[in-house]
Amino acid sequence: MAAALTVEQEQATKEFIEAVNKCRAGRRASPVSWSTAVKFLTARKFEVPRALALYEQHEATRRREGLATLHPTQEPLLSELRTGKFTVLPSRDGTGAAIAIFTAHLHLPQCTTHQTTLQGGYPAKLKKVLIVTAPLWFKAPFKILRLFVREKLRDRVFTVSIPQLTLHIPRDSLPQRLGGTLEIQHEAWLLHCLKSMTNRSGGELCEVTPRVGSPLSPTSKSAAESPTNETTNNVVSSSNSTSPISEKHKIKNGSVTIGDIEITNGDCWIASDEAPSPVQPPSSASSGFSDDDSLHGDLGLQAVTMEQLVEAIHSRGRAGLVAEYAEIRQRPPDGSFNNAKLRQNQPKNRYTDVLCYDHSRVCLSQVDGDPSSDYINANFVDGYKQKNAFISTQGPLPKTCGDFWRMVWEQQTLVVVMTTRVIERGRTKCAQYWGPESGDEVSAGGFTVTTLEVDTNPDYTISMLLLTNNKTEETREVCHMLYTAWPDYGVPQSARALLQFLSLVRQQQTKLLASRGDTWAGHPRGPPIVVHCSAGIGRTGTFCTLDICISRLEDTGTVDIRGTVEKIRAQRAYSIQMPDQYVFCHRALAEYALSRGMLEIHHLAMLPPTIEEDSD
Repeated sequence: MAAALTVEQEQATKEFIEAVNKCRAGRRASPVSWSTAVKFLTARKFEVPRALALYEQHEATRRREGLATLHPTQEPLLSELRTGKFTVLPSRDGTGAAIAIFTAHLHLPQCTTHQTTLQGGYPAKLKKVLIVTAPLWFKAPFKILRLFVREKLRDRVFTVSIPQLTLHIPRDSLPQRLGGTLEIQHEAWLLHCLKSMTNRSGGELCEVTPRVGSPLSPTSKSAAESPTNETTNNVVSSSNSTSPISEKHKIKNGSVTIGDIEITNGDCWIASDEAPSPVQPPSSASSGFSDDDSLHGDLGLQAVTMEQLVEAIHSRGRAGLVAEYAEIRQRPPDGSFNNAKLRQNQPKNRYTDVLCYDHSRVCLSQVDGDPSSDYINANFVDGYKQKNAFISTQGPLPKTCGDFWRMVWEQQTLVVVMTTRVIERGRTKCAQYWGPESGDEVSAGGFTVTTLEVDTNPDYTISMLLLTNNKTEETREVCHMLYTAWPDYGVPQSARALLQFLSLVRQQQTKLLASRGDTWAGHPRGPPIVVHCSAGIGRTGTFCTLDICISRLEDTGTVDIRGTVEKIRAQRAYSIQMPDQYVFCHRALAEYALSRGMLEIHHLAMLPPTIEEDSD
């Protein structure tokens, strides 16, 4: 069920429909529907001028390629559909995303024109493209060309092997020839598509004119969603040495399939097979590729140099920072907490007043068909130019340790950062979900956690863990990094130790990512880093803020602490829990800039001191 629109979004939708229908009326075309308008606006963040530009581009493509009217029961489209080169699977991936497959070796350019292949095409918004078993002649130049494309495009298109597909899509959601156990019902999907399209009300982007009594007449049997102009997330597409992958396809409810292409809600995967042989809640690529940037990738109006920041803080004093934080804190949560408030999920929350947003929550795979088993008190948080760089979560409870490790496994996490001790001031802050000594073994849910080695330092403890999936008997190494230098009250007087720890976290992430080789096809900085304290908002938010601001400072020479905190709080409610933590972020960044020669020592003395205050 689609989320309700805000008042501003509804107004934008009305403006879009009014503008588009004026043009369509001149061509005697039926009015555009509300749902179609929302799709274009969603793709452009409800900015009406940009959405109208996208619509005009789409219409121009349809006219140029002759895609205005579909005849799915007539040649040549009938034969094209029945080849099975494109199909949508009846299952979903671990995130609930639909899966579409394109099999390139079934596409014969000498027999089928590109206009026929594009019939019903729509620039679906896809998150990730996986090219499976691509031939050497493709892979070699592809790796070079990747260096010259935009970063957001480069982060979404990858080549993988068939065995690596199960790292991205569950085995029971993959066809047998791609290493899975699923049986494809292509004909059933086609029949369902036709029935859905012929029963639609007017106002859609393509007209369908089926022939009564045709080979594809509607039946009640169905295998997947029909293809319309919905956003899609995952695509698996197969290519071979004879045909490039350039097709666009229409998708409904985030689900489409053609031959060996798999499209699901979230990511776009292209699978390439030379012989017969598939996206987070958050991620995007397509035939046109999404232009959604990371929340922390823009410069913003509040960006300043470190010198400007220090001078502004000096003139306003500590009271100014506290007042600024108070303004941020007064803003109400920007989202709902419906899943966290469900009766069956309430015991999984450590604190009754620290809940996770619905829109950015990490969804686990369901266990034994139990809908509530997908809940964990955890949210995705974007990093600097990286979607879902972090997972901000609470310290596991004894009853949620299994869920915690299931999340680590399903999100392919390499590094877990813990910024609280298990017990502080006589109070339990977190369950002992891993073994603190070398050789310890802990079982939680369907996982076994074995401690391989432990490196203890005055400020932190690093443990290498072996995470075993008891069901599949697969194993992965995970680095557990416990920061122990955070005082029981307030924040550190000096940020030096925390900055060193943050650098070590990045080093460990890079090291473990390199050991994965090409089995990781996501962002170059790797899978999400799981960060937690006790509630997952105070120290956790501070850690994420510093990582994002430092990355930005290194890249552009500017910072925007307030903007960063506001955006983090939009994904993990109440992040940066106390004013002292907000003040500390400013001092820590100044210490970092000083160590890199971006500031002089006298600038540090201009900053106000932190205060001691109990915080998460």
